[in-house]
Formats: sequence, structure tokens, C-alpha cells
Amino acid sequence: MIMCLLVLSVLSCKQSETRKTLLPEGVRLQPGDVVFRRGSGLTSRMVLWLDGDGRYSHVGIVVDSAGVPMVVHAVPDEPDYQGDVDRVKMELPEAFFSQNRTSVGAVMRPYDEAAGKKAASEAWKIYRRGVAFDHDYDETDTTKMHCTELVLFAYAKAHYPLVKGKPRTMQFAGRKFTCSLPSSIYGSEKLKRVLVF
Repeated sequence: MIMCLLVLSVLSCKQSETRKTLLPEGVRLQPGDVVFRRGSGLTSRMVLWLDGDGRYSHVGIVVDSAGVPMVVHAVPDEPDYQGDVDRVKMELPEAFFSQNRTSVGAVMRPYDEAAGKKAASEAWKIYRRGVAFDHDYDETDTTKMHCTELVLFAYAKAHYPLVKGKPRTMQFAGRKFTCSLPSSIYGSEKLKRVLVF
């Protein structure tokens, strides 16, 4: 009897460990899906403050990695190992939406599925090159990228630009930034909402 209880408690712990994600079970992500999350850290709060009307502080793009959906995104302060640099990374959607990083999330899908696949392929190439995170938020220099820049660049290379017009100019801590924020992608007429959670 004690052995059965011990086995049951171990199994229930393992199940709860794997469900430490906000991504609902059974969601089928496709290459090119654009995924959004709102974090709770200082960087996330700063992005939301700068964005003003934005609901999300971070964005990534779904790619196909040998038949497994993965999220490619440019992110600071999320090292995979000690000494890891801020860079474009790839991880499982469950990790992207992990509860310790996410309070709410959303999935958007391009109306043009072929363009989504091309954009996903471009994002994969950027990940494979090991592109560093752009702490200067300079969208004129694509040797480094921030999250929104990565998604916009991938879709532009697929000849399916998600936003019209120029990036916003903002001022923070005495510095001027001209960059796009997650809300500009979330409001794109070329994406449809699949899921908000």
C-alpha cells in the first residue's frame, strides 16, 4: 500500500511539472504562427510601459524543427546555461509560455499559410546563425535583433510585411529608441487570432 502511494505521488509530481505552462493542451501550432506573451519581469514592465496600449511584452515565431513545433525568439536575460549570451534562441512552446515567464499569451496566424512557412524558414536561418540580442533596439542593423524586429524581418523576407509605416520613436532614460513593439504586430491585418489565454 505504501509503495502504491509513493508511486502515485511521484507520477502526480511529474505530471504537474510538465504542465507548468500556460499553453492550453491540444493547441496545434503551425510554422509561421506568431506567439505573444506578457512577462512579469522588469524588462516586460518597461516594454508594456513604452508600448502604452500593448497587452504583450514579447513575441516569437513558430518554426518546424524535424516535425516538432518550436518557438524562435530574440530574448534578453533568459540564458540556457551559465555564461550564455543574450541571443536568438529556439525552445518548445511549453517553455516559451512557462508560468514563471508568462501571465497571458496569444497565438496569431497569417492568412497566407505559404508566407508563414517562408517566414518560419527565415527565422530558422536567423536562429542557426546565432544572432545576438539587440540591446540598442536598432532596426536598421540586422546583425543583432530584438524580438519584434526578428518577426518583422522574417515576414518581410517572405514578402508578407506585417505592419505598414515606420517604427515608433520613444524616449527612455535619456535615450531615444526607434523600434517596433509587440502591439504593432498584434494589430496586423495580415494575422488572424487563433487563441488568447
